[in-house]
Amino acid sequence: MSRRLWLGAIAAVCAGSMAAALFAQHRLGMQPCPWCILQRVILCAMALVALLGAVVPGLGQRLAVWGLVALSLCGAAAALYQNLVAAKSASCDLTLADRIISSLGLDAWLPDVFEVRASCAEAAVSVLGVPFELWSLMLFLALAAIAARLGRRG
Repeated sequence: MSRRLWLGAIAAVCAGSMAAALFAQHRLGMQPCPWCILQRVILCAMALVALLGAVVPGLGQRLAVWGLVALSLCGAAAALYQNLVAAKSASCDLTLADRIISSLGLDAWLPDVFEVRASCAEAAVSVLGVPFELWSLMLFLALAAIAARLGRRG
């Protein structure tokens, strides 16, 4: 498969993951905390970078691929922090995630997607016995591995 197709697939996976998060929020009542929203922002950024990489050949693709690696690792760090620290905290106010979301203003622009609606402890939900944020962590790590492999292709 060409690098261009892989980048398109990564964008589709990010969009699908966002759709799943929004379905979980609006249909299953799983309200997001700041760390959940930060991971959504990262997924949106990844989708945009992947799409740009798919349409810009050469150096643009290589830059997109390594940008995806960096964004994936940021997403993995956010998911891991959410699991190890934030999910055990009653409040997420004034955490790094909360400050990033507030400064971007996405919560005011698109509240149905980016508004924080739960504390970190309230958002600690499991799917098939696995915490939701660990599913997110696995996705970010898989996308980082795929992007890194694309970057090594040359």
